[in-house]
Amino acid sequence: MNINIGSPQAIWEIGKRDNQEDALYPELGTATSNERVFVLCDGMGGHEHGEVASQIVSSTIYKYLYAHWPEDGMVTDRIITDAIRAAYEALDARDNDAVKKMGTTLTLLVLHEGGCTMAHIGDSRIYHLRTAERRLLYRSRDHSLVTDLYQAGEISYEEMSTSPQKNIITKAMQPGEDNRVRPDIVHIGNLRQGDYLYMCSDGMLEQMDDSELMDLLCANESDETKRQRLIKATAGNSDNHSAFLIHIREVTMDENETIQDDEGTARCNFLNIRPVISEAEIVEDNQQTGTKNRDNSPSISRKKDRRWLFLLLLAAILAVVFYAWMSLSADEDNNKNQPEKQETINMEPLSSPTQRKNQFNHSSEKDVDMVSPYKPDKNE
Repeated sequence: MNINIGSPQAIWEIGKRDNQEDALYPELGTATSNERVFVLCDGMGGHEHGEVASQIVSSTIYKYLYAHWPEDGMVTDRIITDAIRAAYEALDARDNDAVKKMGTTLTLLVLHEGGCTMAHIGDSRIYHLRTAERRLLYRSRDHSLVTDLYQAGEISYEEMSTSPQKNIITKAMQPGEDNRVRPDIVHIGNLRQGDYLYMCSDGMLEQMDDSELMDLLCANESDETKRQRLIKATAGNSDNHSAFLIHIREVTMDENETIQDDEGTARCNFLNIRPVISEAEIVEDNQQTGTKNRDNSPSISRKKDRRWLFLLLLAAILAVVFYAWMSLSADEDNNKNQPEKQETINMEPLSSPTQRKNQFNHSSEKDVDMVSPYKPDKNE
């Protein structure tokens, strides 16, 4: 697959903070249409700590991928996870054993011969938008407490943006961890001319929801105009905010080429979340709103599977009881019509039968478990 993009648009704003803890690679103003690797990180851990973590991770991953770019141009998941492991090792080398560890989120986007591969850790996001159809195809699932609560049916879609716990993330890249957090990885083979790939830190989303983002990107305007509109729309945001906007200009493929694509079914696609909602909540919602859906998210479904399962089971039980009764009645009638037999029948017991190159080198082949129990608060 050959993917041509327009000049990438980057945003890197400090917000109302004292220091900038977001990091972009390629750095602001340096990306060209020949770029194939984009990294965006949102650091945390306090002054002169979060920016260290985000800079280390973004620069290490970017340099590693170009240093290990394969000859055939097919960037595998193994190369990506090796790059992330190299970033963990670089973080470990800067660890000062502080009680409050520095850390960072990660969003990574790689355009290669095998399509587009994306990876993320934390609550910085990646979007895939098809403006020709005004459709959102992918939104990365935040590793955050409110997302977990939403999926569990504890809070509504609207409550996610107003919850006092919205800044608590459940995954981040940090040094000195025995169990390193693994990224969610997704593959896009279904790229078309006119599509947008949008990467952003959570600071970009303080006052903008998905529908507003879609309105802005679907407008018949230049990419630079859209960048300026994004900057204006987020000017009052309190947190650091950064973004990459990548416009797909052309996609060509060989006739017999097979490209991996799993964004539509990936568990890390937020659009695939189906909150667990109880029957009592459904009844309450119907009484209060007259609808079956209290949330605006198109991905929500009210689960009535348990009720139907119960009804099917009950029907099966009744059928078995009816069949047994009919059989017993037939046996009784037959017995009445048969003469008595004097001989004794000897019944024997039945028996029963008893699962880019040369910029960075890395040689470790050891796989790393990246599951971390730490749940940092980004407001720290």
